[in-house]
Amino acid sequence: MSNGNTITLVGNLTRDPELRFTPAGQATTTFGLAVNRRWQNRQTQEWEETTSFFDVVCWQSLAENVSESLRKGTRVVVTGRLEQRSWENSEHERRSKIEVVADEVGPSLRWATALVKKNDRRGAGDPGGPAGMDAGSGVESVGPSPVGAPSAGGAYGFDEEPF
Repeated sequence: MSNGNTITLVGNLTRDPELRFTPAGQATTTFGLAVNRRWQNRQTQEWEETTSFFDVVCWQSLAENVSESLRKGTRVVVTGRLEQRSWENSEHERRSKIEVVADEVGPSLRWATALVKKNDRRGAGDPGGPAGMDAGSGVESVGPSPVGAPSAGGAYGFDEEPF
């Protein structure tokens, strides 16, 4: 993360993540995020609400995991940085937009549970993926856990990290 330009957002996906690949084969995923703010007006005692919309960009293994794990409506926590990009449209007009370039994306567990599944690490020389690729944790959102459901603990050895 860059110094002084870190943002954390909690909101709902406004559209399914869209996975694409650059000409060099690097994965990138984009999705929309709606962040709601609700407060009580002190004069009228009425509740008021506003919604802000953000475009989020993910790269590499994060892009693939987000694309595989999340869907429209999923509530997530996103940390990353703000980045402005500019381009010229077909009418030769200068355009720009500010996006959130994500460092981390995870499900919000305030009103839901999630099943976390570690992906195999793939690196140089491994047949499973491109050189230098390091897959992160895949997350599958699920409904409320039934009482007495088995926990994910014990699914890994004592000599390895759980995530």
